[in-house]
Amino acid sequence: MGRILAIDYGTKRTGLAVSDPLKMIAGALATVPTHELERYIAKYVAENDVETIVLGKPSRMDGSPSETMRYIEPLAGRLRSAYPDKRVVLYDERFTSVMAQRTIRESGIGRMARRDKALVDKVAATIILQSYMESLQ
Repeated sequence: MGRILAIDYGTKRTGLAVSDPLKMIAGALATVPTHELERYIAKYVAENDVETIVLGKPSRMDGSPSETMRYIEPLAGRLRSAYPDKRVVLYDERFTSVMAQRTIRESGIGRMARRDKALVDKVAATIILQSYMESLQ
């Protein structure tokens, strides 16, 4: 059984999360500079059994696409071309950064660690992945 890889795309940094092979648990994987994202994914997919790639789909409050979609749609196309045997899915990511910050704050992590934007990105990717997996049930 393949894993699910989730991506919380950002123009500077991108958070990644991955499921366990049984697709029951979502875990933070990494935060990578966005310019290294596709290279990181290629290496990860080559070394791990990934079945689905979930890209966070940013939307405005009214449901219209956010400005970041102009980067995400081409990325989704490149991923579909590079990995024709993988399912590439866009999944609503509204409020994940806010939920990530709240989760980090409630976890008792110190103030300085909470300012770590890379941590927020990884947690946001994990929330996207968990939400996606729950939607499958």
